[in-house]
Amino acid sequence: MIQINGLTKRYGGRPALDGLDLTLGIGVTGLLGPNGAGKSTLLRCLATTLAPDGGSIDAYGLNPAAPVQRTALRRRLGYLPQDPGFYPHFTAFDLVDYVAILKELTDRAARHAEVRRVLAEVELTDKAGTKVRKLSGGMRQRLALAQALLGEPDLLILDEPTVGLDPEQRMSFRALVSRLGESCTVVLSTHQTEDVAALCERVVVLRDGRAAFDGTPRELAGIADGRVWLSDEAPAAARVFWRTADGRYRTLGDRPPAAEATRPGVEDGYLTLLGEAA
Repeated sequence: MIQINGLTKRYGGRPALDGLDLTLGIGVTGLLGPNGAGKSTLLRCLATTLAPDGGSIDAYGLNPAAPVQRTALRRRLGYLPQDPGFYPHFTAFDLVDYVAILKELTDRAARHAEVRRVLAEVELTDKAGTKVRKLSGGMRQRLALAQALLGEPDLLILDEPTVGLDPEQRMSFRALVSRLGESCTVVLSTHQTEDVAALCERVVVLRDGRAAFDGTPRELAGIADGRVWLSDEAPAAARVFWRTADGRYRTLGDRPPAAEATRPGVEDGYLTLLGEAA
């Protein structure tokens, strides 16, 4: 169990986290929120790469504010940052092996077996000897995920993990993370509401550094009940609408003339929650 109490972080005069309270357990929790809502700041605090200004984090009985306990916590987590750094002249194998050394996997044979395991998890076995600079953007993203999986962490922190992945790779990612969520705590920050709907049993929406919503994807979608409509004509007075693939118009907000109600999705609930609908 991970307990976050009154977490605060400010950049200049602006609060990125404003007294955030949150409890995290086994399973996949999705973080949604507009740019600047505090998602990446929260993940960096959980990953112990950024110290909060106030409040506390208790992860598995460990306090990351204490140096010895922070080191112990780092041994139990995996972190994929939003902008992972790469050494372009390393091979994929050497890069993950280097991170494994930093994570104190000192036995060479066991470490190399672990490196091969995580490369296989992200379907990069055939690219193990390829230089990082020659990998595509999607392959680099999978390589970043591989290093986060080293040591089978109890806490897996993923910041925009599906950026650059094609549809087939995204499906493989969902299968992998859903399996991992059966035995560890996965926290996934994303702008992709379809990933949250498909993958996360829980979703937290951050707004201005606080939790504006904490529940299931179905409950988030339910916020837009009675607010989503389909019509054959463009609703000229509507604030939020778009033309769908079948030529009809989907409106979020008040009911347009001659429109029929349709089932809301996670994105509809998210936009309604944040006040983007009329």
